[in-house]
Amino acid sequence: MLLSDIATSVGHIPSGLFIVAVQDTDTGVIDGYLASWIQQASFSPLIVSLAIKPGRPAYDLIKSGKPFAINIVGDHDKTYLKHFWKGYDPAHNPFSELPHEIGANGGIILNQAKSAIECQMIDSVKPGDHDIVYAKVLSSYKMSEESKPMVHIRKSGADY
Repeated sequence: MLLSDIATSVGHIPSGLFIVAVQDTDTGVIDGYLASWIQQASFSPLIVSLAIKPGRPAYDLIKSGKPFAINIVGDHDKTYLKHFWKGYDPAHNPFSELPHEIGANGGIILNQAKSAIECQMIDSVKPGDHDIVYAKVLSSYKMSEESKPMVHIRKSGADY
C-alpha cells in the first residue's frame, strides 16, 4: 500500500477546529493558533491532549506554565478563522481586533467561539514532528448553546 493511500485514510479521522490562545501576563502579549488535534484524554482528573508543533510562540508560553484557553469553533460563526488559517505576522496580532474576555485563570476566551476551556499543561511527550501536551482542565465557558462544534476532515493525514 502506498504511503499516500495510508495518509488519505488517516486524514479521514474527524477532528474539531479550535483556537488555542495564551497570554504572557508580564508583557501583555497574546498569541494563538488554529488547532485540530485536540482530544479528551482522562475523566478524572479531566485532562485533554493537544498536538503542538515545536517552535510556536504560544507553545513556549504553554510550556512555561501559563494557563491557556482552547476555544471551540462552532458552526454559527467562522468569520474569525481567517485570522488563523495560515498563521499571522506577530506585528498584526488578530487578538487586537477580535472580541475576547480574560477567563478566571487568565485564558483568552474568544466571544465568537461556541465554548472554551481553560487549561494548564501537566506533561508532554514527543512522538513525532508534533509534541503531545497533556493539560488539566481548569474551567469552562459556554457562549453559544445552540451551535454545533465544527468538524474538520483533512484531505491527507500527511499535512494540514
